Order: sequence, then C-alpha cells, then structure tokens
Amino acid sequence: MEQGKKNLSRREALKLGALGGFVMGAGALPLAGCVSAASAGGSYAPAAGGSAGSVRGWEDYPAILARIKAPTFPARDFPITQFGAIGNGSADATEAIRKAIEACHAAGGGRVVVPAGVFATGAIHLKSNVNLHVSEGATLKFSPDPAQYPLVFTRWEGVECMNYSPLIYAFEQENVAVTGKGLLDGSASNDTWWAWNIKPNPKQNPDRNKLIEMGEKGVPVAERVFGQGHLLRPNFIQPNRCRNVLIEGVSIINSPMWEIHPVLCTNVTVRGVRIKAHGPNNDGCDPECSRDVLIEDCVFDTGDDCIAIKSGRNNDGRRVNVPSENIIVRNCQMKDGHGGVVLGSECSGNIRNVFVENCEMDSPNLDRALRFKNNAIRGAVIENVFMRNVRIGRVGEAVLTIDFMYEEGPNGPYKPVARNIEISNVTSTASPRVMYIAGYEKAEIDRIRFINCTFKGLTAAEVMGGAGSVEMRNVVMEPAKKVAGLNSNAAPAK
Repeated sequence: MEQGKKNLSRREALKLGALGGFVMGAGALPLAGCVSAASAGGSYAPAAGGSAGSVRGWEDYPAILARIKAPTFPARDFPITQFGAIGNGSADATEAIRKAIEACHAAGGGRVVVPAGVFATGAIHLKSNVNLHVSEGATLKFSPDPAQYPLVFTRWEGVECMNYSPLIYAFEQENVAVTGKGLLDGSASNDTWWAWNIKPNPKQNPDRNKLIEMGEKGVPVAERVFGQGHLLRPNFIQPNRCRNVLIEGVSIINSPMWEIHPVLCTNVTVRGVRIKAHGPNNDGCDPECSRDVLIEDCVFDTGDDCIAIKSGRNNDGRRVNVPSENIIVRNCQMKDGHGGVVLGSECSGNIRNVFVENCEMDSPNLDRALRFKNNAIRGAVIENVFMRNVRIGRVGEAVLTIDFMYEEGPNGPYKPVARNIEISNVTSTASPRVMYIAGYEKAEIDRIRFINCTFKGLTAAEVMGGAGSVEMRNVVMEPAKKVAGLNSNAAPAK
C-alpha cells in the first residue's frame, strides 16, 4: 500500500492474503498462512533456529563486533523540499517524502535530506539504499491521526499481525538508515496514542487479548487484521526482515509505543541516539529475532525498558523460531526506565550471546540494571549474557533481576531457562540488593557469576528463590547502614 492510500478493508486484506501476497509501499508480504522467517522468499531475515554455535565468553566478542558494519550510501542528496515539502509545521509533507524516497531508490541510493524546519508527515516507508537524513534544526513531526498509518505486516508485542504502519517502516529492504542530528517527534500524548493504554482499564486490552489468542491458536497472519477501528499502537521505527540497518544521531520523543524495533533483521547499528519518552510501553530499543546488533553511545530516558531484547511471544514466537543473538550494548547511558538492559518477556524464540559494557545506569526511577523476564508460557532459553565495566548509581529493585514468576509464572508447560550469566567489574552505590531471583522448581536458573564487583548502599536481603549455582569471586557487598549485632564481641586488638 502506498503512503496516503486508504486502509484496506478486512475483506480486501483476507482476499489478498489468500492469493499469497499483500503488496504495500515497502514490499511484498508473504501472508498466505503462517510463514516462518526461513520460508519467506526474498527475505533478509535470519534463518530459523539461529546460528549453529554459541559464544564462550568475552573472547568471542571481537569476532561478533567485526561482523557488524554500518551501511554506506552513494554521495547523492534528495532534499524533500525539491519534491514539494514545506517546513512550516502544518503543510503535509508525506507525499513529498515518498517521492524523494522513490527517486533516491530509483537512482541507486543516497540521502533523502530533511532540511531545517518542521515537517508534518504521516507514515514513512524506506526502500533499499536510502538514508533518511534529518538535519540539525529539522523536525519530522508525525501526525497523531491513525488514518495516516496504513495497514502493514508487522509484529506487536511479539505476535505477527496486520496493523498500523510504524511511523518509519521498512520491509525486506537492504541498506537503510535514519541519520542526522534532527528530531523525530511522534506526537503521542494522553489525548492521542497513549490514551489507548491508560491504566487501570486500558482501552487496548480487548484488541491485545484478541491478538494474543490468535497467536496461540495459530490463526493465519493474514487473518490477524487490526489497524483502523482497533487500538494497537504502532512502533516508532521498525525495520522488518531487513539487512544492513543504521539508526544514528537522531533524537526521539513522544513515541506511541516502542521507539526502535528491528524485527528479524541482520547487521543492525543503533548509534548516538537520544531517546526521551515517558509514555506507556515507551521502550527505547527492542531488537527482536535479530542477529548481529550493535547499540552504542545512546542515551535512554524512557517510560519502560531502556533496552529490551526480544524474540517473539509464546506459540507465535515458537512458530517463527528465530532467536535474538549476538547483541552488543556499549557506552550507553540509562536514566529512567523499568530496566537498563532487559531480556524478555517476549522471548519464546530464545535469546543468546549478549554483551554489555562501559555503560552508566543511574536514576531513582530506574528499577533494575540487568533484568530477565520469562515464564512457563514463554518457555525461552536465555543464555550467554555478559556484563562488564558498568557503573550503576541508584536502582529501585536490584542490580540483577531474574523473574520467572512474570505474568503467567509457573502456570504452563514450557521450561524457562536462564544460564551462563557473568557480571564483572560492575559497581553500584545505591541499590536495595544485588540479586532478585524469582524462580520455581521446574525452571532452570544456573551458572551465575559475579567477578571483581563492589556493591554499596544495600538496604534489603537478597532474594534467591529457585536459583542454582551462584558464584562470587572477589565481590564486596556493603550495607547502607552498618550495625553490629547486640551480642557481638569486639574484635581483638592487633
């Protein structure tokens, strides 16, 4: 569907799905049933099941980092003003941006340049070899009108469906980017997108529950039609089944939902991005079922998880069967958020080989530094997670949280696993505890190592429910208030 065209009706969507293709501005969508990443013809998605091997530790880090290379683009510029865009904050630039992207793509690639000014727009669909460059002093202000976001193949909270287009979207494209020092403003507020998920009774719940049920029952993706008339908010930036992706330099505010959401992508770089968005589900960066991902030099100040690594929800995640793997997070700053680096909860395709280093995490409104969310319905294996040289100031719950009682908890047939987790050269100055581990008898939480760490300002007892092996080597744990026992004798003088 081209930008600006009306949404297809449910009947039209199903008809096209039955014919085996759903053609939109970003590519042909394979929807004639529940397709896996491996069976999607022409897709740049990682293969089902992921890579053959797993990493041993930091010794494997250099090889992964060397594989992740940002795409480059021809030295050709396509200013959107030459295609009719006016940066006065009110004139609709959607069609001008579409034309500039088409011209850039047809010419073999280059930069589609947004110059200084405020440009109002609806959904933007990127094509191969196109770098959407938002210049310093430029703002892309996205409309809060749902009618501006046509129906596309997407993934919503780990379940594939047809829904509103993300604000910036690419499907099965290669060499795509969003760069520059400009501002991306999603225009979300409690009067627009966020109004759909205001607690305690979110308006989105009937649609959310319906989509999750469809995923559990294996309803063909072509029949999971939402969008207009429904209340499932779009993500801000979503490359879907793409290869060679770069998001660099931009600032992002007021997102409807998750900010940066690479789905089934390979070779992704997110660099120097500043995110400030405190709406519901305003995760900062959520790589899902993606391989070889570098997130570096970013600032996250969010209403939900700063970074959340995902791989599909429940039966739908197992159907797609692609892990997130080989993820590097470095030199980032995490402020407000539910967690600094989070794995799950949509993790049914498994997560492995995650490296976090040289980050700062500190805020009275940051709940945890490293968090795992899993349960007996997700049933994921999360393994080979390494964190080093991270400075933690204040967090609300713990340095490390492993929560297998999340949502459905132990009530399901699948075994959740978290294993081979190493935390080294990490310091904290004010957290209630080091570990909050909530497991259960049939789950596996094992091989956790703390090496050369110092944790100060502790105020609560450690929680170790259901944990297996936890090793501490050269670890200092200091309570906030040191009180001698009433019956303690003084140490002998030396």
